[in-house]
Amino acid sequence: MYPLLLCSLISLTIIIERIMFWIKEEKSRDRKLLDELMSLIEKGQFEEAKKITLNTRDFIIRVMVCGAVHRDFSLRDALQMSADEEIARMKRYLPVLDTMITLSPLLGILGTVTGIIYSFNMLGTVGAEHPQMITIGIAQALITTAFGLTIAIFSLIPYNYFLSKIEKATLEMEKYGTNLEILFEKKKNRDIS
Repeated sequence: MYPLLLCSLISLTIIIERIMFWIKEEKSRDRKLLDELMSLIEKGQFEEAKKITLNTRDFIIRVMVCGAVHRDFSLRDALQMSADEEIARMKRYLPVLDTMITLSPLLGILGTVTGIIYSFNMLGTVGAEHPQMITIGIAQALITTAFGLTIAIFSLIPYNYFLSKIEKATLEMEKYGTNLEILFEKKKNRDIS
């Protein structure tokens, strides 16, 4: 039961930390500044765009600024690199939570198996004349499986929620990144004409 208790504490800690992370991310979103940034980039005012977004906490704005700053070298690679950094930040601790989801039921089953082994050993010692001792041992052994499954079930729901948030954020970064690429292609085509 102690390893299962540790798994539950780790899962709970990660879930609370990730909830706080996403609340902070939602509060730091600045759609007005993002629209202003895209407008300045479209006009070719890159220094002004960089200046107004200097201390932003909006992850999409950070990705767009990185692309705009490195536009002459490799816009696509700069956008990809910056987006990868943001996604890695969003996925922080999720592999540990995934491990707890997988490990908890396995530890529960291990506890059940060892409990049943103990009960059968007791059966050999006390004999069949005291079946309540064996059934109590088996019932106690099954508690670990139930506890392990409970940890996994209640961790899986937030885990999938966090993955859906990351997927949504990734799609939004891709959308604005594509818009930025289109803006630079239009500008390049105008300069050629």
